[in-house]
Amino acid sequence: MRAQFVLSEIGVGLRRNLTMTFAVIVSVALSLALFGGALLMREQVGAMKDFWYDKVNVTIYLCSKNDAGGGAAGAPASGSCAKGAITPAQKDEIKADLNDLPVVEKVYFETADEAYKHYKELYGDSAIASIITPDQMQESYRIKLKDPEKYQVVSTAFAGRAGVHSVQDQREELETLFQMMRGMNVAALCVMALMLVIALLLIVNTVRVSAFSRRRETGIMRLVGASSFYIQMPFIMEAAVAGLLGGVVACGLLLTGRYFLIDGGLKLEETMPVVNFIGWDAVVSVLPLVLVIGLLMPSLAALVALRKYLKV
Repeated sequence: MRAQFVLSEIGVGLRRNLTMTFAVIVSVALSLALFGGALLMREQVGAMKDFWYDKVNVTIYLCSKNDAGGGAAGAPASGSCAKGAITPAQKDEIKADLNDLPVVEKVYFETADEAYKHYKELYGDSAIASIITPDQMQESYRIKLKDPEKYQVVSTAFAGRAGVHSVQDQREELETLFQMMRGMNVAALCVMALMLVIALLLIVNTVRVSAFSRRRETGIMRLVGASSFYIQMPFIMEAAVAGLLGGVVACGLLLTGRYFLIDGGLKLEETMPVVNFIGWDAVVSVLPLVLVIGLLMPSLAALVALRKYLKV
């Protein structure tokens, strides 16, 4: 009988404040969708880092005769290439030192002809590619690291060394993309926080209006000796139901967004095959957290509001 009474009171409260309840559902859904999206964005950045960092190399570019010549103007060369192109002995010494480094997993030597071939494959249609010759390309050592984060070990050991033109970490080319994605993640969290505040204010106002509209019923319940918990339960459950519905809508938005962006609609997985996108398992793992927050957040907000607006 008590459970039936509580359920009937929940239905009455939701119908009386239908527009405010709808506003609560929408605001909770949007805030939780942004929250879930921020979590998935973080997962995506992590997946892309694991995918790309495992494939990028550290490259040591070696001095060529063009570097030693100081360019077309004939100006004297300076720095590590001042004494001319790298010698075979210097190449062997660099390779031996690379193999002795514990952070190095594999070393591959790229000749000028191989570098020229790769350049033509990438930029063969450009105007400058027609005037580039193999002797203008630099030889290089491509180094695969056991831990890509240990780039500075190679840079410190070989930058400025005789015969070494420069040391380049390919991770730097990806950092701009990762920073942009992290910025989008922070922006999503800021908007989520704003929507969350709006949702909490709506919940408080909904509970306040609902308590005011049923002040006569709650007064009678006090007179017959009903407990505070029993009186407050319908109001808390109303907020919990609205929050749970918002959480369900947020889950639907996350699932729809993942499908539209990657599998259907934009089909990013086909148009961007070089990107390792997160799978459905990552999305599904976020949904329970979204539902739990959608259920608990309005309930706690309603409990706090009742202590102020419903004296029992």
